Amino acid sequence: MRGVVLLLFVVAPIADLVLLVILGRAVGVLPVLVLVLGTVSMGMVLVRAQGIRTLGALTRELAIGRIPGRQMLDGLAILLGGGLLIAPGLLTDLAGLALLFPSVRRWLQSATRRWMERKFEAGVLKMSVLRWDSGGSPVRRGPGPGLDPQKEILAPPPEGGGGPVP
Repeated sequence: MRGVVLLLFVVAPIADLVLLVILGRAVGVLPVLVLVLGTVSMGMVLVRAQGIRTLGALTRELAIGRIPGRQMLDGLAILLGGGLLIAPGLLTDLAGLALLFPSVRRWLQSATRRWMERKFEAGVLKMSVLRWDSGGSPVRRGPGPGLDPQKEILAPPPEGGGGPVP
């Protein structure tokens, strides 16, 4: 984790600065400035378009009663891409622009899923499920076999709101 933080906050900005200086010496300051401003402008247009498209897909999934997992990941990637576009530098701009293309997001989601599956199988990552009572506190499971989703039926919430009725 420290390596990732070091990479994001130290190595990437230094690499961006070095690249800007090298390009500035090679082609001049004005073309580099136009390139940086061009990537930011193109990114703003893409962030808006992809954000609206993703929000529409998310709304459609919710309307038919499905969990919009892929759309939520798309929204997160678009947000991250927009944030990278705000940071000055060509490398961060290119990374931000890449996250705005659906094909790149699909590939990234697929690679992340495969990585997580390997970690779950190896026992490095673990997942647990908690139940919450109506007071907002987690319900601790005893030493028994656990919940049986086929037998557990929750009544709808009362008219005035509130949580599930036991």
